[in-house]
Amino acid sequence: MGENKSLYGIIEEQRYTESEIEEMGGELTPELEERLEITALQLQSKSIAYLEVIKTKEGFNGLIDAEIKRLQAMKKTNVNLVNRLKDNLLTAVKTFGAFEVGLTKFGTRASQTIEVEDVNALPKEFKVVKVVESADKAELKRALKRGEEVDGVTLVNHLNLKIN
Repeated sequence: MGENKSLYGIIEEQRYTESEIEEMGGELTPELEERLEITALQLQSKSIAYLEVIKTKEGFNGLIDAEIKRLQAMKKTNVNLVNRLKDNLLTAVKTFGAFEVGLTKFGTRASQTIEVEDVNALPKEFKVVKVVESADKAELKRALKRGEEVDGVTLVNHLNLKIN
């Protein structure tokens, strides 16, 4: 049991051993029994090692999520500060007129925006319709489970890892 096999290697060894047992008509030799026992022990230790990595990475992902939230809050604070500082400078320009500090000029420029109160009240030529279609997967699943056939849709069964 001194070999450090990958989980894939352990699974392949188990499949090979099972095919040997099948070829022998289901008869277990002492050698095959020992190989099955060693494979089971390797599987247990390798699975625990995988679980430790999974738990560590999941914990790290939690830390990453918390850091993302912290950075988003920091960015929001900075954006608000920048907007307040720009508003203060705009107020200064409106009060004192355009001015220069060194090579930097402070002034204003005119711009226009459109504000629409009710898009539905606009004539058709002023509307843009964006339609995004997506599959109603929940309804498709119910239909397939009822035995209905829908072209191009297949219900695929998966085995997912469950860790308690």
